[in-house]
Amino acid sequence: MDKKVIIFSAPSGAGKSTIVGHLLKKYQFLEFSVSATSRQPRGEEVDGKDYYFFSTDQFERKIANGEFVEYEEVYAGSYYGTLRSEVQRIWEKGNIIIFDIDVKGGVNLKKLYSSNALAVFIQPPSIEELRKRLIGRGTDSMEAIERRVAKAEEELTYSDKFDVVLVNDSLEEALATAEKIVEEFASR
Repeated sequence: MDKKVIIFSAPSGAGKSTIVGHLLKKYQFLEFSVSATSRQPRGEEVDGKDYYFFSTDQFERKIANGEFVEYEEVYAGSYYGTLRSEVQRIWEKGNIIIFDIDVKGGVNLKKLYSSNALAVFIQPPSIEELRKRLIGRGTDSMEAIERRVAKAEEELTYSDKFDVVLVNDSLEEALATAEKIVEEFASR
């Protein structure tokens, strides 16, 4: 199998983690790339499973050492990135890497892996629906939610940089479409 990657990006709350989780349960040939971050764990997040959690200083040392294939300072002092060691670990097992990553990171990965990558943009049906979903999570303050909504409005302008735009209006339909997209890409 070629060294393939499937990138799922979306504004926070659009449903990408739900879709990626579904695909990982369905397809044994997919393996999740655990991202690194300098932010604190939220809720029930586990180091090494949901993210690799580093302090800002540790993260910046890893940047200086060239340990990331891509990284982004998403908010001031809040970094996210993909470790080279994570990519190599998954490819050595012969699996296709699936990324659940922010929009700018998705664009960077698409450029890096070009024809070996399928980049999917998950789009919410509307900004208002996105706001409702973020409030429904119950994990962020209203201030944080409004910051995420403002960021989402900017991120929506990046959708044309992706191979596929998948509108997540009905989760059942979005999951079925995502399955079809993955099966077609994997069989190439």
